[in-house]
Amino acid sequence: MAGRSAIGLDIGTSGVRAAELSFGKQGVTLEKFGQVALPEGAVRDGEVVDVVAVSHALKQLWAHTGFSHKEVVLGVANQRVIVRQVELPALPEKELKASLAFQVQDFLPMPVEQAVLDFHPVEEYGDAGQPRMMRGLLVAAVREMVLSNVNAVQRAGLRVTSVDLTSFAVLRSLGSFGAADSDAVALVDVGSRVTNIVVHRAGVPLFVRILLMGGQDVTDAVADTLGMTRQQAEALKQAPGLSGIDHEQQLNAGRALEATAASFVDEVRSSLDYYASSAPAGGTLKRVVLSGGGSRLHGLAQRLEAATRLPVSVGNPLSSVSIGRTGLSDEQIEFVQPLVAVPVGLALGADR
Repeated sequence: MAGRSAIGLDIGTSGVRAAELSFGKQGVTLEKFGQVALPEGAVRDGEVVDVVAVSHALKQLWAHTGFSHKEVVLGVANQRVIVRQVELPALPEKELKASLAFQVQDFLPMPVEQAVLDFHPVEEYGDAGQPRMMRGLLVAAVREMVLSNVNAVQRAGLRVTSVDLTSFAVLRSLGSFGAADSDAVALVDVGSRVTNIVVHRAGVPLFVRILLMGGQDVTDAVADTLGMTRQQAEALKQAPGLSGIDHEQQLNAGRALEATAASFVDEVRSSLDYYASSAPAGGTLKRVVLSGGGSRLHGLAQRLEAATRLPVSVGNPLSSVSIGRTGLSDEQIEFVQPLVAVPVGLALGADR
């Protein structure tokens, strides 16, 4: 493996996933990818609840996958993370970081001393003779939540080198979709219980929203309606025509799928409508790109197209990286492709 490498770690509701990328003269290469399922309830809406269970799964992940080291970039996204567009005085990066807590306390629904803060500038503006201003995205996460997730990783014998918002990881891995467009593109990464929506123009984030909904909500609705296991419901969700299910069950499953999927699509559409109502000049939405395990829901792209009246496609977060000796077959790489957007994007962030 040539060059240095970085590992992105995604602690999801249903499992832990990690991707190791190497950075060399020939570009970026996916060296390893692995995932281990989590027991139900270990992670709730993106926040670690059972530290012992998560750390045990992480130990299994490292033992089975063979990563080359134990330093990770950790992603976070849950109800205790907020992302807001704010305007601040234009300052050099060092001065901005030093003064950020004082400048943004009025924007936060939490005491600033209890928050982990970051700011991503989007544009600088100002009239002649007037102080320059910066418009950008303020990210604030509850410190207690971040430390809980970090603690689970450390208990597994790993070291967190940085913590990143998973929404920005999605942008890095899928930002090439629409990178040359003058209009905005919406990236929708559908996880088990958490969905990241990122609107960007030429790779610059314009809007971020984190929804506490995902593919597992649809699976649960089907399982509860038909009285089947979550595994059976997941298979039925992805392929509604499965044999072994009678006509009445098919109808009931279809109704459950339709109702839950319609609710999810409506939430995504509402988020994009909110962005459109306040979009900056040149920020008109052009299309939607899907990723994430939840994007496998049968007919999701068509439902989103009908609701948003925008073309919807499925993105490939591996399109800009080479595939190394991962130990995975071509079929396995194709299967995990929707799942790698976050861990790959987190690892890409280590090369900034």
